[in-house]
Amino acid sequence: MSEELLEALYSGLDLAVLVTVDTEYFTCLTDPPKWFERFFPDVKKYDKIAVAEASPFLQNFLVDAEEYWQRNQKGPLKSGAWIERDNQKEEWPLEASAIRINHQNLLVLSYLGQGFSDRQEQQQQVRENLLTQEKLEIEVHRRTRQIREREEEISIRLIAAAGYRDEETGTHIRRIGLYAAEMAAELNWSQTQIDDIKLAAPMHDMGKIGIADDILLKPGKLTDAEYEIMKQHARIGREMLTGSGIPMLDIAALIAGCHHEKWDGTGYPNGLKGQAIPEAARIVAIVDVYDTLTHKRVYKKPYSEPETLK
Repeated sequence: MSEELLEALYSGLDLAVLVTVDTEYFTCLTDPPKWFERFFPDVKKYDKIAVAEASPFLQNFLVDAEEYWQRNQKGPLKSGAWIERDNQKEEWPLEASAIRINHQNLLVLSYLGQGFSDRQEQQQQVRENLLTQEKLEIEVHRRTRQIREREEEISIRLIAAAGYRDEETGTHIRRIGLYAAEMAAELNWSQTQIDDIKLAAPMHDMGKIGIADDILLKPGKLTDAEYEIMKQHARIGREMLTGSGIPMLDIAALIAGCHHEKWDGTGYPNGLKGQAIPEAARIVAIVDVYDTLTHKRVYKKPYSEPETLK
């Protein structure tokens, strides 16, 4: 390619093309573009430019360029974009390329234009949006944790108010929550729902707070009349826990009201049957019986695992 054709090409692309004279000077091969005059106002075509007059960034790039030219490699070595400021403090996004053509070491400077600045602003906006989103997610996580901690406190205090005092019964209700959470996970509940039932399940017998001690604490078998009164704990528990607007307590209300319903419809208090029984209540009914059977009570020995599953 002739030098005349190269020069026409460079001028048409709005590039400043410099050729090395030695390690200290360049010669400008083209008529300098308008933007180039912002940094070298007196330089014309074929004028020399001292390397020492270049910006620090460009001087550092020239160290790599010298090694590149000495190795006589093919293709350009690019500096990547950088920002220069002229005497009026205006910013200019530039890029330098070192290239070897016709045995000449060329330094090609290009102005990246307003589009580069626009893209930089867009990228900065994207970064700021991502940071804002991350901050919001952190805040949501923090507040969610606080809400969960408050709900745990509510659950603990309600259970304590219901009069669960002895260690055996206390460990039983804690296991109910853990078992219920495991079963909910197996049923592909969301993590939020799993966390809710873990706290809600131990409140299944909350309504017993409304049953008189002479019936609730009776050591022997209840009479039919006493049993009918005892069965009211399901209704009482549901009414106590309903209407809070807190998802965990809403689930607790369903469980308290329905955990004595049976699949065949013979349970209480409403004789619900099959899938009409809320799933949360079905889960707790199963794990409550499982835990009761597998642990010792004053009135029975613990069942073995095969007996319990049967």
